[in-house]
Amino acid sequence: MTTTAARPRVTVRRVVFTLVLLSVTTLLFWVPFEGLFAASAQWPEPVRPIAAVVFAGAAVSMIVLFTRRTSDRAARVSQFLLGFVWIAFVWTLITDVVRLVLAVAGVENPLRSRLIAVLLFVLIAAITAYGVHEAMRVPRIKRQDVTIPRLDPAFDGLTVAVITDTHYGAINRTKWSQGMVKAVNELNADVAVHVGDIADGTAQQRLEQATPLGDVATPHRFYITGNHEYYSNAQGWIDLMTRLGWKALHNEHEVLERGGARLVFAGIDDITADHSGEPGHAADLALALRGTTPADPVVLLAHQPSEIRKAVEAGVDLQLSGHTHGGQIWPFHYLVRLQQPVVAGLSRHSDRTQLYTSRGAGFWGPPMRVFAPSEISLLTLRAG
Repeated sequence: MTTTAARPRVTVRRVVFTLVLLSVTTLLFWVPFEGLFAASAQWPEPVRPIAAVVFAGAAVSMIVLFTRRTSDRAARVSQFLLGFVWIAFVWTLITDVVRLVLAVAGVENPLRSRLIAVLLFVLIAAITAYGVHEAMRVPRIKRQDVTIPRLDPAFDGLTVAVITDTHYGAINRTKWSQGMVKAVNELNADVAVHVGDIADGTAQQRLEQATPLGDVATPHRFYITGNHEYYSNAQGWIDLMTRLGWKALHNEHEVLERGGARLVFAGIDDITADHSGEPGHAADLALALRGTTPADPVVLLAHQPSEIRKAVEAGVDLQLSGHTHGGQIWPFHYLVRLQQPVVAGLSRHSDRTQLYTSRGAGFWGPPMRVFAPSEISLLTLRAG
């Protein structure tokens, strides 16, 4: 008796998703194709037809490779293509302004279209190279003083090294991870925190890249889950970080004490844990703060800045978040801002509550960062 594999069920949702994906991909590739190889440029034959085949092949390849979710090699190619075509799309639209200026100035085709094509080619190549360099380098240090009025003077000057969004993934960045840890250790911070999104993949898949985190040398190390942990067994990541010497703040807190003074570091699961199906995981701020006193100043680790509303209601003094990547590839930060209250930096949300949002150390998807530099943040807490 033979059996045949069940075919994927055709649903309205699947059809709509496919049509949207094809439409967006076509637009992303068609716009820069017309910018570089416009018919009005009158490039010698067969430049335009060959370019059309190349662009169409790249578009199809990107979609096909994206469907091979278990292949790191496919992910590397498809993610690079996505970053490349986004840069090409954005800067084609920008050079269209220059095209209009040249037209008003009386520059005729084919010269006008050829000048734009050359300018666009240089911009795409330069910005792509810059973006890859920014993504692959060890993050720079961003220093920030944070005044907490309720902080006891005993903790004045306490330093916190903030790491987030390392996103270990298809590109093996073990050496990068070692360099990042070295940079953290040179800060001689009192506390190190990892605010989630360690990797894309399971702890077993990304073990080599994540292992250097065990070498972070600070008296206190705290970790919380981000949304990407819930795509690939968050509990496995908590278990690994615990073995590496980090305290996982899984809806719980730790109290630091100096001369009778107290400072609470609390952490919650990412909000996506609520619907992840991972047993025992859900964002629960009340549980995380259970056992603290109203007089305790609280530093809350919450992966997404959007949790700041709950932090304000709970009287948290400082929330540390990541998730946004600062937009990662300009001008994507405008879209991020639609979902998150803050894209990067220190912000105030009530008389008591402040939020620090890190741009993150790594990258997600395309190995590029454009006008959104990666960072390791060193916060110095000041008593008010």
